[in-house]
Amino acid sequence: MALTESTMLPLGTKAPDFQLVDVVSDKFVSLETFAHQEALLVMFICQHCPFVKHVKRELANLGKDYANAKLGIVAISANDVANYPDDSPQNLKAMAEELALTYPICYDESQEIAKAYTAACTPDFFLFDANRQLAYRGQLDDSRPSNNIPVTGRDLRAAIDGILAGNKLSSVQKPSIGCNIKWKRGNEPTYYG
Repeated sequence: MALTESTMLPLGTKAPDFQLVDVVSDKFVSLETFAHQEALLVMFICQHCPFVKHVKRELANLGKDYANAKLGIVAISANDVANYPDDSPQNLKAMAEELALTYPICYDESQEIAKAYTAACTPDFFLFDANRQLAYRGQLDDSRPSNNIPVTGRDLRAAIDGILAGNKLSSVQKPSIGCNIKWKRGNEPTYYG
């Protein structure tokens, strides 16, 4: 497990478009899917990472708690399944069903979407405003698998609430920390260590 921080993509960056298949519904998901939402949360997660396992209930709760808000949510996994078969689309689907996720979870086989977002770790969070400009990229909260701090989603929830209320967020944001994305050999992005 390589401990990795998020890249902290510059705030204001436009959300890169994508077209991926939801592993549960088999329907295509893109930025256009969320056109009617006032904010969009793009999360890079996977099934096997201890950091994601540590927060997976909170990730499910986000979908439930903001179900009636103007927030679109999509989870994307980009790990190399040849070397990390636990992160296969079938296992992602099983995780989505176990957690009763209310939002799509997609598999980025080419890893090009993860690169476009400069995703570096799991979990990695990107929150975009109504204009699809990056407003928050940082941690869920201060909890880690070994620090005994409860998982609350405090940082990300505060950012979501701020954006939905039309507020400008502070640029002081703590990076997310987790396992590095498992890049295919020779496919590592230039921003990645």
